Amino acid sequence: MIQDLWYKNAVVYCLDVETFMDGNGDGVGDFIGLQRRLDYLAGLGVTCLWLMPFQPTPNRDNGYDITDHYGVDPRLGSPGDFVEFTHHAKQRGMRVIIDLVVNHTSDKHPWFQSARKDPDSPFRDFYVWADKKPKDAHKGMVFPGSQDSTWTYDREAKGWYFHRFFPFQPELNVANPKVREELLKVMGYWLELGVSGFRVDAVPFLVELKGVKGHGIEDPYQLLTEMREFLTWRTGDAILLAEANVTMDEVMNFYGTDGDRMQMVFNFAANQNLFLSLVTEDATPLAESLASAPDLPHTAQWANFLRNHDELDLGRLPAAGRKRVFAELGPEPKMQLYGRGLRRRLAPMLSGDRRRLELAFSLMLSLPGTPVLWYGDELGMGEDLSLFERQSVRTPMQWSAEPHGGFTRSAEPFRPVVAEAPYGYRQVNVEQQRRDPASLLNWMERMVRMRKECPELGWGEWKVLRVKPENVLALRYDWKGETLVTLHNLSGKACEVSFSPGGPPARLVHALSEAHSAPGKGGRHRVTLEGYGYRWFRVEPLEAGDEEG
Repeated sequence: MIQDLWYKNAVVYCLDVETFMDGNGDGVGDFIGLQRRLDYLAGLGVTCLWLMPFQPTPNRDNGYDITDHYGVDPRLGSPGDFVEFTHHAKQRGMRVIIDLVVNHTSDKHPWFQSARKDPDSPFRDFYVWADKKPKDAHKGMVFPGSQDSTWTYDREAKGWYFHRFFPFQPELNVANPKVREELLKVMGYWLELGVSGFRVDAVPFLVELKGVKGHGIEDPYQLLTEMREFLTWRTGDAILLAEANVTMDEVMNFYGTDGDRMQMVFNFAANQNLFLSLVTEDATPLAESLASAPDLPHTAQWANFLRNHDELDLGRLPAAGRKRVFAELGPEPKMQLYGRGLRRRLAPMLSGDRRRLELAFSLMLSLPGTPVLWYGDELGMGEDLSLFERQSVRTPMQWSAEPHGGFTRSAEPFRPVVAEAPYGYRQVNVEQQRRDPASLLNWMERMVRMRKECPELGWGEWKVLRVKPENVLALRYDWKGETLVTLHNLSGKACEVSFSPGGPPARLVHALSEAHSAPGKGGRHRVTLEGYGYRWFRVEPLEAGDEEG
């Protein structure tokens, strides 16, 4: 058994450099500013930073339209600033992973500019072309409502190019061996500069090969195996974290049956069903989602999250369930996006209810796998629905009650900081919450510390315990002779839970308070959970002389 898999007990924190901290006063976040805030992140308990794209870009899609995979956007700093930042992160015990965006490029990328100008260009086959507009061009759009086609005509190229995303993001032809070679070079470059892996963007599209004719590739997933092999040889402990919103019967294609592809995959199914369970106050959807997951290879791991930089995608929920979540968490049309998701942050979705926020975070931190936090959620930051589409949840970090939330000294930040109460920077910011022992930030620091002290959650074998009532989710974890049991009441009403943790009669020692539990007849426990209450219990054997109560 390999025990040195750092990501199994990591706490991942995702941020966008341009919205985190402005270090030079030009209104845009940068690596100098981020480096100054590393101690804040270390204090929160973060062990791995995930950086969204920071490469040169026209910035029409939040940096996911890249013009140079080997560069740093000059607004954010220099390659030297990046290396200095990774050095300081490692000094504080934090690894850095970055977005690997190789499904598409910007249409301003030199590769595409060369490809469209000359049919004999060596970069022509870097992209997917057609002489005529395909009949299915109206299908498979990533942004329905914002796109009307997946094919766009280029007059200079005299042909149609394929793009699942926006028209300014032409799709790369990953069936082309030269493109695959370039992909590995990009990985190798950033590994040399100190990163510990990649969050791979839009992985299912990398293996779909749509629009590519006569590619001769028998197994499209072989690309993921090649990426893993390259990664392992270059940097043995680096990881690949896949953004793959797929069904459970597909997910092993991304892990590999031998665990030889992606080490980690985001658990979109658990994420969507967690919110369905929250609004229905019924643990069944989440419990069934967890139970439906395949057994993972030893080196594989789920990545769990509540919110991220995109919309809250509910596309795989049953229509009735999606309608229910929309009705409670985002009833207004301006809160919804693409017919499938909500463009809101966690705190306003839960109406700022501290009990429900704690429940949601406790759940996410204690699900099987590794937790991933979205910057600002540890404060309860809100969204700005006046911004375009997904940018609503990508507002600058709120550091203080100073102008622009302490994000910048500039007269105007590149994107406005949330200012309206109750989630504006005057009410919600790091400085004030640090000084308040009862703040959400200080609660999060304690919970993150506890999560790191419970390696069973990342390493252990787990199972759902049968309990009544249905509004309670009970999970048991076992690892190296240690057992952890978690209880979460998804209802706003208090309830009593009667259950057996399994094994011989034992004491349950609450990791977060003095609310311990002694066993009753047959080793069963009765635990009273307040509305939206939660417990993390360590299971300890009864000592001689202990009586069952």
